[in-house]
Amino acid sequence: MSRISWSVWDVATLPEMEEAVSSLSAQSLSLHFSPLIPEAMLWALGLLAMALVLAKIFTVRRFPVFRALCFALFVLVLAGPSLHSEKREAVPSVVAVVLDESASQDFGRRKKRSDEALEYLQNTIKRNESLEMRLVKGPHDGALASSTNLFESLQAALADVPEGRRAGVIIISDGQIHDVPDVKSLQESYGPVHLLLTGEKNETDRQIVVTNAPAFGIVGQDIDVRFRIDDSGSIHETHAQVTLQMSDGTVRRDVARVGEEHTMSLPINRAGQNVFELFVEPLPGELTARNNRAAIDFQGVRDRLRVLLVSGKPHAGGRTWRDLLSGDPSVDLVHFTILREPDKVDATPQNEMSLIAFPFRELFELKLYDFDLIIFDRYRLNRILPDHYFRNIARYVEEGGAFLEASGPAYASEDSIYYTALRDILPGAPDGQVYEQAYTPKITALGQGHPVTRSLLWSGSSMNQDKKAPWGPWLRQIGLQNVKGDVLMDGIGQRPLLILNHVGNGRAAQIASDHIWLWSRGYEGGGPHGELLRRVVHWLMKEPELDEQLLDVRVDGHTLILRRAAFERTQDVVKMYTPDGQEEELTLTPTQNGLLEHFHRADQNGIYRFETGDGALRFAMVGEAHPPEFQNVLSSDQLLTPLLSHSRGKALWLDDTPRPRLRMVRHGPYGGADWIALQDTKAFNVVGAEEKPALALWLSLTLILALMLGTWLYEGRKR
Repeated sequence: MSRISWSVWDVATLPEMEEAVSSLSAQSLSLHFSPLIPEAMLWALGLLAMALVLAKIFTVRRFPVFRALCFALFVLVLAGPSLHSEKREAVPSVVAVVLDESASQDFGRRKKRSDEALEYLQNTIKRNESLEMRLVKGPHDGALASSTNLFESLQAALADVPEGRRAGVIIISDGQIHDVPDVKSLQESYGPVHLLLTGEKNETDRQIVVTNAPAFGIVGQDIDVRFRIDDSGSIHETHAQVTLQMSDGTVRRDVARVGEEHTMSLPINRAGQNVFELFVEPLPGELTARNNRAAIDFQGVRDRLRVLLVSGKPHAGGRTWRDLLSGDPSVDLVHFTILREPDKVDATPQNEMSLIAFPFRELFELKLYDFDLIIFDRYRLNRILPDHYFRNIARYVEEGGAFLEASGPAYASEDSIYYTALRDILPGAPDGQVYEQAYTPKITALGQGHPVTRSLLWSGSSMNQDKKAPWGPWLRQIGLQNVKGDVLMDGIGQRPLLILNHVGNGRAAQIASDHIWLWSRGYEGGGPHGELLRRVVHWLMKEPELDEQLLDVRVDGHTLILRRAAFERTQDVVKMYTPDGQEEELTLTPTQNGLLEHFHRADQNGIYRFETGDGALRFAMVGEAHPPEFQNVLSSDQLLTPLLSHSRGKALWLDDTPRPRLRMVRHGPYGGADWIALQDTKAFNVVGAEEKPALALWLSLTLILALMLGTWLYEGRKR
């Protein structure tokens, strides 16, 4: 229905009385119409009255005053006019002060400027009772956030504030805000939005950006990583030194042109996680060096495992090795076995033999380094392999290869391979004894903490503290002496049964028995032959999860999890270097599963470097590899410029104007060289309302009758 309204304010609402706004009251009067008849009929009567008045004017050539007033009053009474009175109470306008607490606010003097500006605004707004301040801090994760998202928090803080009460927004930030709304799709009004920049105008920064890095690579090959160095600010250089640090401590340095993409080849030395760190030298006086580092994290995978199995006299256990190795589709097995002794007389004519000459030189000299693992199973000297081939194998192991020897009775005889160049890499020397009796292999105290034998299960059980093993016995053991390496399992009289040893850059293992096949046949319950041999082989292949010295660092959200095999250690101290260069010592303590462990809550994003007591390095990345928070750290109003222009707000540098004056205005402009303004919304709450008829019924009837009488007398006299 039609409505006419106006407001009459009490004198206490004059602008000079703004400080007392919380106690102000006001009266508002509005004229409402509630027709006594249908609205269409009312309009029809109004038009009819106008037509009669116009007809009278046309016939008598003068305006019928009394008749027009009578018709108008009649229509007005039928319209049902009433007066609506509201009692209003002024309420303060709401201003949101948004404080940026992201990691980039810790650079330079930004944090100090932010705190001082916030304190100034709080005190200024507190003195003005026409304002209510809401402090919004963001992002939610603070310094751990990968990007600065402030408007999400701002919208939540103003969700219960009507737009008519919003006086504006003051943002204290470096300007690097990553969720600024698009003004074209903005559905709500914040009032004037102002930005107080916490940085400085002439800032300088350098960063290294990895533009392309594969997620996987083949062990033994190289991968190509592309990166770029970007300088921003007032200082620019043409070249910069780049340092690559690998997890084994190896350092490589190179010089790269600034602003151009470069390619660097990285070696994949092991399976599993491979982490490298790229570091570019800082600029003089640059804002931060945290984005001068970049982590490159990828998984090393083996294409195929090439194994050379050298067997001696055929025996029942030979099938165990063949089944284990040939049954794995990722293993390429070359099996060298002796089917006929050189001095054995065989009357079969040469032209009827189906066997071909074995390629000794090709395997043991030309292509020896193509193999990942060499296994000798019950091999005895038989004048087939010359001694220099054994020297090749020993050199191969010392230079990074893997060697496993499964001892049979021949190892205790004068035909033992120990009496070759292999003595330098074999973990144990024969003592000449062969023990033929039943015994149960047991895990030693050292083996309880080694990843190869720790938690070795059979039928869901492991060896208990009473050293009662859940697996079956073996029936033969070869005596060893002068053991080099770690004895993980023992047998008869606690004699060494399984030995692992580091040899130069390679690894060697020895099993002092040829009866592990009894487990595979289920003899007296059998045993975990497959799992044990798999672990031994993978340890020889330097798989990270089976390395007894490896520090395993994993990231779960913002929690760093450090684990290391206990293995003769009751605790371990690891040095941690945070992304901002701070050093901290972490202590790993024992757990029930034979590990040393430590949980650390990260307080910042970036690359963490860990160094063990033996000098091994590990890297871990908390947060995104290239978070938006560190892609551009220079203070700027560029991202907020569209919103500032749309809301008619202002951007000021706190370095120039640490205490900008705060004004209240009804309409813009909302900012100047050293001041910002908030919108005076004149917001109010209705605390009372009353509605009365505008004309009493008796008065309306009296006026209508009087006008009708006046019309009759006036128009009758004119005749």
